[in-house]
Amino acid sequence: MANTNTTNISIRMDKDLKNAAEKLYSDLGMNLSTAFNIFVRQSLREGGIPFKITTEVPNTETISAMLEAERIARDPSVKGYTDMDELFAELDK
Repeated sequence: MANTNTTNISIRMDKDLKNAAEKLYSDLGMNLSTAFNIFVRQSLREGGIPFKITTEVPNTETISAMLEAERIARDPSVKGYTDMDELFAELDK
């Protein structure tokens, strides 16, 4: 007998996103409806979205440091270290 205490909802989402989600949840042994119910139940338990949602974007200084690190990593003329003692000895000079 069907549960009479359920209701239908309609959600619009990108077709490719839906297909990818259905594949993931199928691999986990559930369908999209079950996954959505799990999400809603967890949201209610936590009193909010059950994961961190941010708009945090690295600031200009952090982006510059990341780009510099990438440049250094690709530059064969920059000395690298595989031994921490050697690195610290070099820093103490």
